[in-house]
Amino acid sequence: MSFAYPYILLLLLGVPVYIALYLFGRRSRRKKLAAFGHRDVLSRLMPDVSPYKPPLKLTLQLLAYSMIVIALARPWGGVKSSSDVKEGIEVVIAVDASNSMMAPASSEKDATDRMRMAKMILEKLINRLDNDRVGLIEYAGDAYTLIPVTGDYVSAKMFMNSISPQDISNQGTNIAAAIEMATRSFSDSKDIGKAIILITDAEELENPEGVMDAVKAAVGKGIQINVIGVGGSTPVKIPVGNSYMMDPTTGQPVETALNEDLALQIAEAGKGIYVNAANKDSLNELEKQMDKVSKSALESNFTAVHDELYGFFAWSALFFILLDILVVDSKFSWLDRITFFKKD
Repeated sequence: MSFAYPYILLLLLGVPVYIALYLFGRRSRRKKLAAFGHRDVLSRLMPDVSPYKPPLKLTLQLLAYSMIVIALARPWGGVKSSSDVKEGIEVVIAVDASNSMMAPASSEKDATDRMRMAKMILEKLINRLDNDRVGLIEYAGDAYTLIPVTGDYVSAKMFMNSISPQDISNQGTNIAAAIEMATRSFSDSKDIGKAIILITDAEELENPEGVMDAVKAAVGKGIQINVIGVGGSTPVKIPVGNSYMMDPTTGQPVETALNEDLALQIAEAGKGIYVNAANKDSLNELEKQMDKVSKSALESNFTAVHDELYGFFAWSALFFILLDILVVDSKFSWLDRITFFKKD
């Protein structure tokens, strides 16, 4: 058995603490009663008091508490492997994580930053790729594979949240490296349709001459390239803390704008489509374009946790709580009519 939230089991340490407090209270109670008289005499004065009910109720309460804690820890019974076959394509999404992606997505006041907009469009995009395999790349000065091509969308979304320009030391914008990395990320099968989606502000800084060469190489392998532009055409400053990113050469704030010309060139040469993330119909248009990529039968393999056991422990807790309610503190009257030992 394993647990989704094992740290919650630390609450079980309350069981011995509660028992110790109970025993201390019982001992203190016996001392106080002893001050009033002999135990046998006091027992006759309290005929309805049961010496066994309090420990019984304590046991039921602690069992109920323990069952609740275990249920909250979400116990699992094991794992299983499964696979299914579906029609789809392989898609590698390359997300721009350069410093310029920290800039506002538009020149409007209180506009969201480009990185946040890129993640929102990425999440919506992954939700639409339910019949495809997806891979994820982030890039700035270099390109890095976050997750290889897979049918595990949960992991893809998890790694999506880790994308951040602050975590990449080698800054810059190397679109050529992103396309080359994406091209190498696909499977070797020639029967499966393949597509690259760039989410970027298209400010190529590192290798502008190599971008179109990388696009042509990808297209030569039957890969479609689509571009989602993030940002506006009006130059904006890049916020850093309470100030702005400064150009070390001029000493002036760095300004950045979406390079739609390059984005269009990449999409056209890549036999794909360019859309702007601010366009409400951008994903619909992109989906129509990607439908042109031939689909093939894909086998999706995954391992999933199964046999959720929290229900058993939750119902057990309810059972012990109901028993505790039914067990009153006084003696069972019907037991008084039963004689276990007779004198001859």
